[in-house]
Amino acid sequence: MIVSVNWLKKFTDIDVSIEELTELIGARLVEIESVEDLGEKYKDVIVVKVVECSPVPDSDHLNLTKIDDGGKVQNVERDENGLVQVVCGAPNVTAGMLAAWLPPESIVPETFADKEPFVLGARELRGFMSNGMLASAKELDLYDDHSGIVAVDKEAEPGTSFAELYELNDYLLDIENKSLTHRPDAFGIIGFAREVAGIQGKAFTTPAWLDTLNPEITSNSSVETPSVTIDEPELSDRFQAIVLSDVSESAQSPLEIQTYLSRSGIRPISAIVDVTNYMLLLAGRPLHAFDYDKLLAVNNDKIDIHVRSGREGETLALLSGKTIELSTDDIVVANGETAVSLAGAMGGAATEVDANTKRILVESATFNLYKLRAVQMRHGIFSESITRLTKGIPAPLGAPVLVEAAKMMGQFAGAVIASDITDAYPGKHTPIIVSLQEPIVNETLGTQFSAADIKELLENVEFDVAVNGTDITVTVPYWRNDIHITEDIIEEVGRLSGFDSINPVLPTRDFTAVRPSDFDLLRAKVRGLLVRAGANEVLTYNFIHGDVMRKAGQNPETAYRLTNSISPDLQYYRQSIVPSLLVNIHPNIKAGYDHFAIFELNKFHTKLTGLTEENVPKELDGLGFVVAASKKANKKSEGAAYYEAKRYLDYIATELGLEFAYEPLEADADYPVTQPFEPKRSARVWDTKTRERIGVIGEFKKSVQKAFKLSDNVAGFEISPVSLLKLTSALGTSYEPLSKYPGTDRDVSFQVASDVTYGQVYDAAKNALSHDSDSTLRITLTPLDIYEPESGETKNVTLRFTLGSYEKTLTGDEVNKIMADVTEKVTTATNGKVV
Repeated sequence: MIVSVNWLKKFTDIDVSIEELTELIGARLVEIESVEDLGEKYKDVIVVKVVECSPVPDSDHLNLTKIDDGGKVQNVERDENGLVQVVCGAPNVTAGMLAAWLPPESIVPETFADKEPFVLGARELRGFMSNGMLASAKELDLYDDHSGIVAVDKEAEPGTSFAELYELNDYLLDIENKSLTHRPDAFGIIGFAREVAGIQGKAFTTPAWLDTLNPEITSNSSVETPSVTIDEPELSDRFQAIVLSDVSESAQSPLEIQTYLSRSGIRPISAIVDVTNYMLLLAGRPLHAFDYDKLLAVNNDKIDIHVRSGREGETLALLSGKTIELSTDDIVVANGETAVSLAGAMGGAATEVDANTKRILVESATFNLYKLRAVQMRHGIFSESITRLTKGIPAPLGAPVLVEAAKMMGQFAGAVIASDITDAYPGKHTPIIVSLQEPIVNETLGTQFSAADIKELLENVEFDVAVNGTDITVTVPYWRNDIHITEDIIEEVGRLSGFDSINPVLPTRDFTAVRPSDFDLLRAKVRGLLVRAGANEVLTYNFIHGDVMRKAGQNPETAYRLTNSISPDLQYYRQSIVPSLLVNIHPNIKAGYDHFAIFELNKFHTKLTGLTEENVPKELDGLGFVVAASKKANKKSEGAAYYEAKRYLDYIATELGLEFAYEPLEADADYPVTQPFEPKRSARVWDTKTRERIGVIGEFKKSVQKAFKLSDNVAGFEISPVSLLKLTSALGTSYEPLSKYPGTDRDVSFQVASDVTYGQVYDAAKNALSHDSDSTLRITLTPLDIYEPESGETKNVTLRFTLGSYEKTLTGDEVNKIMADVTEKVTTATNGKVV
């Protein structure tokens, strides 16, 4: 957003240097990205009077002019009357007019920012010496019009500085918009001037025309007041409109208005359009003009305006020439059943104001800012108007802006007010009143303000303040919809006075560091374990696209949808962590990472868990993990991906002093966390001792693999850190010393019936080991392999037994005896045999 300092000065005194002003604005209002000295560009432009004008012989367009610059420019050739000769090719040059002259040795403003600016000189054209040039709007870098020279429309003496006459000895502040998202009032020059006054400690007074919220108008009532209905009150707080007749569409606005538009980045077009854009910049309130007769034509000569949602299958041709298909999430302005405008974004081509327009309907309205933000993203429309409307423009601002615009259109384009103002206003709000006490303000800010000081600071920016002793009651002005609570007022006091002006005083409270919570300590430990095991932590958005959920087999209907998403790709709260990780698997493999593991500790939400007591979605904590290998790496790997993921999970369990049990995942499991996993190759995870549910582990469904472009060698798990905390909190201190004697490994393959699960074999081995009463032995069990022929009645399950003793080195006979006892118990329990 570009802010003109000279425009600000029309509404408040600025008695500091530009350097001090920018520093003050940057510290107390908004970041300034750059400052442009506009006066430097126009310092050499002179207002001149064309005294003589005659055609150049043998030319069909050139004219020989003699101009009077009041003797202002030195070192230029003059005739006996002190006039300067300039050859001009503009068709509108005439004797007696005032024009803008660029003398020799001046820089053409259009090229001012170029690497090599174009410097004018005196040169011969068709045998006549031409000194400099009479400039067009394009050459003056005002706007893109080279059809003729600029005609000065103010009374001025020859030799007057063009920059001074049109207030172009200006500074332009390039404002960083994002930090003003919550301040729609500051998106208009008047609102910005109010803030500049406040941060300078000066009282501001809103112009009378803008301060009159219910202005009176006089209409000739030549047309019926338009009918307006807001079909869904949540779509618009207020919609106002007025009809103007006898409009001259070819009329041009005054040059000064054109210069203020152009320096703010808006191209002047015609008086009607310029007035709407001028009010947009001045008051921060967008207006839109419809051709009234075209509006009648789309609804059988009736005006029956409706603000409603778009309809499925409905299309709208826009002013840009693009035809869009409307969504039920769009807001449209319709006449009868026909949509004529994409509300707040762009008008329709069918009601465009053109050179034949004689009557217009001018709209001033507010629309649901959250829906408009979605419209911006969906249709790619980022105009000045919708940018302001998405900030939450207050409804009361509409009437004074609409009436002032109608008066200006009458002044510049001959428009006559032909109807009363129609006003649909379902969104009336009572003023916000905030109560606070002087001591609270000072305790919070570390200041020594009196109640009178606080009153003055707030009244400078037109808050209504009542003081009773140390009690302060503040009535918030309608344009400050960001102020709701005591802390907002305290922040406003600190900002206006300057946080940098607060005397720094060391706090007297204890600065003992706060101990991290047990949950934070657990998360840090788990994070460290996985990193130590070789996994990489990632951090992804809590918001995802609905397609990501569908790819993961989840139902978007059970997810919370965002009405004001920051991007079309971030429409929903995610319902689990793993889908966010799966999105990143294929891009990393494509980037050359053949084998890797990633994890994320974060939050997710789902409608299935309901709301909190504060009526907001419950937050759930999760640990998502995925290990992946490319097809090339998959050929070199050993075992199924499931067991690789299980090794990571078992490592977490071991290091936390827990033991997990794995049981088949039900085929009909439909909770969002389990939906990406293939039931036949996945398991529920439980704590062995307490039967506390931990989460789910496994490989992914074929549909999920295809949707995310995954290889077969991808698996993962998602578990609850809250459950881990609950389990670890109940554990005592455990310590298992390492044996100083060497151990030995024995791999045993058990052949069992095909309907016997790996878990049953593993549990049988665990039970066999637990029955050994020798406390000096240390035996651990590790799964190695499962082999099952496609057509067979048996399968082989291979386990590795690691044996050791705390007292001695075990002999071969001792190991054989122990293993014989264990294998006998396993084969008995599983009706299998050792192969």
